[in-house]
Amino acid sequence: MEFNARYTLIAMFTLTAVGAIFMFIFWLNNSGGFGARAQFQVRFLHPVSGLSRGSDVLFNGLKVGEITKLFLDKEKPGQLSAIIAVSLDTPIRADTTAGIDFQGLTGTANILLTGGVKDAAKLQSDANGLPVLIANPALSRSWTQNAGRVLGRIDDLIGRNTDRFDSILSGLEKMAGGGDKKNQNRVYDLKIPDDFQPILSKPSWQLVIGEPTIVLSLNSDKVLQQVDDGSWVPFADARWSDNLPNLIQTKIMQSFENAGLIGAIIRPADALDPQFRLISDIRTFHFQKTGSPLVVFDLVAKIVDRDGVIVSSRRFRLESPVATSNQQEVIRAFGSVFSSVVKELVNWSVNSLRK
Repeated sequence: MEFNARYTLIAMFTLTAVGAIFMFIFWLNNSGGFGARAQFQVRFLHPVSGLSRGSDVLFNGLKVGEITKLFLDKEKPGQLSAIIAVSLDTPIRADTTAGIDFQGLTGTANILLTGGVKDAAKLQSDANGLPVLIANPALSRSWTQNAGRVLGRIDDLIGRNTDRFDSILSGLEKMAGGGDKKNQNRVYDLKIPDDFQPILSKPSWQLVIGEPTIVLSLNSDKVLQQVDDGSWVPFADARWSDNLPNLIQTKIMQSFENAGLIGAIIRPADALDPQFRLISDIRTFHFQKTGSPLVVFDLVAKIVDRDGVIVSSRRFRLESPVATSNQQEVIRAFGSVFSSVVKELVNWSVNSLRK
């Protein structure tokens, strides 16, 4: 009896497992549940991608069923039909819209139904007795298809308005400083002296060349011109190779180097406790067109020791007449005035430090 009872239990367990498997298969064949389902046909008039049997059917974003079958119409190969099974209480009417909902950029595609009003008419059935929903073509394209259509329209728009876009781009280039190279700003450098008397002995001093101070309106890379009321405006399209204080500091250092003092000068950032400092202030550096045209350079320089005592100071001011307002002539006058002032500045600094 005990032997027979054991086999009876095994048989009951086996039957229970087989029954559970059959119930699971029945659940799958009935579209995910045991409850009654309503079937509809969704017809796509344009090609769609990403749909497969088992894809979800959403109504206003809520899952209500699945796709049970996909097939092509032999009479109309360009169309695709999907049979869907949804819950009986899903309010699908004649004004319900159907489309494709993509889960992310690379996700699967689902059928998305959007409800209308509850009093709308019922759907018409086809020859097979299934109510038919015609999918909205605008809602049945993937994001890549929509992007392609948009890009196609943009390409067509640009093709029909090429001349207008060329004019707009040309204006933007001019506003940003690009465009025709003939109209681009010309960049100029300053001439420095190189005809110094040779230094016979190595200097015993070290001089830091600081960046000159200047009023904000002159702190620019534009070549400036003084107008009648005493203000400054840019001169033509001419520009310096750097902002004026940086450019003059660099050119003063190069002038000291041309005088054979390369080992005696240094920038402020390279010296913690300099023996001497050259401090300068640019009063003006401009082209004056009114009256007799001339170029003016006005610079005040001071040599200060490490205790802040002024060793020597001097003002350098030079004016150079210009025969015409031609841009090349004016720039040449700037270079001549600057070279003369800086040469005098170097010689004065050396003589002051020797004492």
